[in-house]
Amino acid sequence: MSTAQLVWLITGASQGFGRRLVHAALSRGDKVIATSRSLEKSQDLVQQAAAHPKMLSALALDVTSERQVIKDVVDEAVGIWGRIDVLVNNAGYGYPGLVEEGGTDWIRLQFETNFFGLMEVTNAVLPHMRSKRKGTLVNMGSRSAWKPEVPFIGPYSASKAAVHAITETLSIELAQFGIRVLLVEPGGFSTEGAYGYPPFQDSAKMISDYDEMRTQAASGFATIRQGIRGDPDKAMNALVDVVRGEGVAQGREWPGYLILGEDVEADIKRKMKKIESVLDTWSDVTRGVNLES
Repeated sequence: MSTAQLVWLITGASQGFGRRLVHAALSRGDKVIATSRSLEKSQDLVQQAAAHPKMLSALALDVTSERQVIKDVVDEAVGIWGRIDVLVNNAGYGYPGLVEEGGTDWIRLQFETNFFGLMEVTNAVLPHMRSKRKGTLVNMGSRSAWKPEVPFIGPYSASKAAVHAITETLSIELAQFGIRVLLVEPGGFSTEGAYGYPPFQDSAKMISDYDEMRTQAASGFATIRQGIRGDPDKAMNALVDVVRGEGVAQGREWPGYLILGEDVEADIKRKMKKIESVLDTWSDVTRGVNLES
């Protein structure tokens, strides 16, 4: 259990998980540097920081900015209270649409925020953590990395699968510096930012072969919030518990993964069962490609 006051840097903090995580961390007596792409559109956050300057600071940070801009913001963040103990890469978005119709430029846009933006912020923070030989890196993954077999979420799923992979690598590379790494994989939660982008609808790029699938997928996204049972406040409080080693995490080993929601739990088990079935069924082929002895 951590009794020390921590300093958190949280990206994408104006709404959704980010906003709730700010409140959860503050409620434990920790300090928070909350960032948003536009402070002009995040007046609630700005006003809270002005009212509680000893505990909360708000900075503008677009994670798709140039590398030096991101470094300057991170250096400013470090200068506020002298350190960053916990980095939470929460900024991200999903722009639904069909892969072929959207094309690679549309895919790149989502990777720029969800993956490359995450890595630019991480690489700007890591030198500060390495110098102190301690820190915690938290990356927000997604259920979609485990269940990408859904029309309209291909680029988002792919970007989150990339986050999943790089986070696992970082957990090995950074352990030598006393830096812990956590991959958070939430299921369905009805927050302000979730499912907020309209489907890709560029009529010039629409392909008639996909008309039926596009219509069905768009209809599904229109009602996607129905039946979602995840409580985002509970989820973010659980995340703070894990980072601080208290509450639900009291006495438990560092998990590496934080799976949040019955739906994502079911998706992971289903995917593992499917892969195990393929391995069993195709084991003769899998094991039959070695060099002859």
